[in-house]
Amino acid sequence: MDNIKQTTVNAIRVLSAEAIQKANSGHPGMPLGAAPIGYSIFTNMVFNPKDTAFDNRDRFVLSAGHASMLDYSLYYLFGFGLTKEDIMNFRQLGSRTAGHPEYGVCPGVETSTGPLGQGIANAVGMAIAEDYLANKFNREGFPIVDHYTYALCGDGCMQEGIENEAASLAGALKLGKLIVFYDDNDITIEGSTDITFTEDVGKRHEALGWQVIKVKDANDLGAINRAIKKAKAEKEKPSLIICKSEIGFGSHLQGKAGCHGAPLGEEGVATLRKNLGWDYPAFEVPEEVFKHCKKFANKGRKAQRLWKALFKDYAEKYPELAKEYIDWKKKKLPDLKSIEELWTYEKDDASRGYGNTVLNKLAKYVPNLIGGSADLAPANKTNIKARGGYSAVDKSGSNMAFGIREHAMAAIANGMYLHGGLIPYCATFAVFSDYMKNAMRMSAIMEIPVIYVLTHDSIGVGEDGPTHQPIEHLAGLRAMPNLRVYRPADGRETTAAWISAITGKNPSCLFLSRQTLPQLEGSGEKAFKGGYILADSAKKVPDAIIMATGSEVVLAMDAKKALMEEGIDVRVVSMPCVEDFEAQSEKYKESVLPSKVRARVAVEAGATMSWYKYVGLDGKIVGIDTFGASAPAKKLFEKFGFTTKAVVDAVKETL
Repeated sequence: MDNIKQTTVNAIRVLSAEAIQKANSGHPGMPLGAAPIGYSIFTNMVFNPKDTAFDNRDRFVLSAGHASMLDYSLYYLFGFGLTKEDIMNFRQLGSRTAGHPEYGVCPGVETSTGPLGQGIANAVGMAIAEDYLANKFNREGFPIVDHYTYALCGDGCMQEGIENEAASLAGALKLGKLIVFYDDNDITIEGSTDITFTEDVGKRHEALGWQVIKVKDANDLGAINRAIKKAKAEKEKPSLIICKSEIGFGSHLQGKAGCHGAPLGEEGVATLRKNLGWDYPAFEVPEEVFKHCKKFANKGRKAQRLWKALFKDYAEKYPELAKEYIDWKKKKLPDLKSIEELWTYEKDDASRGYGNTVLNKLAKYVPNLIGGSADLAPANKTNIKARGGYSAVDKSGSNMAFGIREHAMAAIANGMYLHGGLIPYCATFAVFSDYMKNAMRMSAIMEIPVIYVLTHDSIGVGEDGPTHQPIEHLAGLRAMPNLRVYRPADGRETTAAWISAITGKNPSCLFLSRQTLPQLEGSGEKAFKGGYILADSAKKVPDAIIMATGSEVVLAMDAKKALMEEGIDVRVVSMPCVEDFEAQSEKYKESVLPSKVRARVAVEAGATMSWYKYVGLDGKIVGIDTFGASAPAKKLFEKFGFTTKAVVDAVKETL
């Protein structure tokens, strides 16, 4: 091995160990063992550290996010703008070098990683986006979209079920530009992987449709480079490069679980430095290393200059395509709120049906809207009828068939968005959002507007019974920061939900019903405020306020009529999105829910806990805090107390 290459690899190792030791926190094992892999990836990638958003850059995902110091050492040495002080402030408050890589915090980080398996699924999403956009925009002689997605995984990622789901779909879609490295060191936190993990990972991936390449020694840079070359030569299959490594290489804990998630100790770092022949002061790297790494950054800058020249010629020959490409990348949209046809519906429908109607109308105005379902598109009603399906044999369609893979689907959608150029959505039954929860949480942490369509939103599912009837899901998802949860009551509220989701800056969940919901007089653009007065009291101060969402808004309206016959005049507030309501001014919120009106009732076919802040000590909640049952929907609503009488009685109890 050339001395400068070895010196650079050792610089990655020592910087990682020193930063972790200074922080007294972190995971040195993988950075020490996988440093040659990280170095090889970066010396083969196309990137410009001075412009980390270069469109045609290769993407790199550290799926094993606990090895974050490997990431940071690479970004530091290859000139992404990190400083020595950033390395020294690893895991400290406000640092760009957080405990796990954070999107939007550290330059170069393509996605936040940490929960094992999420990153590899994100990488699959990025590879799908590259594949789709290449088919859409490339023309002969103009490979405008032409780059690779790299990911680095460890034993932990390979054991998570989400990895198998994502790898299965990647193989089926023949994502030939996806290159995944498996740092195979046979160690997890509890010790040798033999105690729980004896499968042949390579054969599993071969069965899933991958090319599998083995590197016997992760320290053999030549072998890794040859493996990357072979991976790039394979156009029909994603590639898994299995590199046999030793965790904690060069340390006194080499090959042992003890170095996975704890600093080496001062003496341990000293031993590492001695074993590697590293004589430089702490956090110091010889200038020759930076010069060496700069050569690869310069190659990337040259590649970007060539790409810009290519795109200029492309724009002259294909001006409309070039404009569309730029619009997609910038997420340029028309004023969707002002498009009248989006607000019109010909008949009453379930909100999943309203959703399908508006989705198909939106598709005319949002050409880069792409998504699908976990094998439930006919039930979720998420197909765009005028567009075909995206598959290994036809890359032109925008209807994604994710298969029965909810875990991976949501994380793949995150990766599709993070790549840039697409507005992704994915769908399943609301109760199965449990399978998607971690990926939804990651999109909320990253504040990326992925759209989650969750249908069959309550006990209204009916005969399928409690296993398929969401109870706690609305409250649970509302508890997640940065996530907006919509439960529309009719077609126009569904339109508002879809437009908000597409134009928003955070992820959104659309909870949609199976049962038919009538169109409501007075609904419409006011729904953008999250909560609004649907039907007011004739009195300046109403006798009481009924709040409701989704299918229960009709119940609230029926209760209002019944109460009027008894001389009780109430206000009905539709609350399709609590998060959007909370984002309004205090003046607006007070105008809708005046604090002087303490007689309040909330009605929702879900867990009651998220409503207490609105009903207060004197209010009542008509909800459900038990699991459902198997019966027709109408019988279930009666059994669990979702009746006009129950709402009327609740209002009377508050007066």
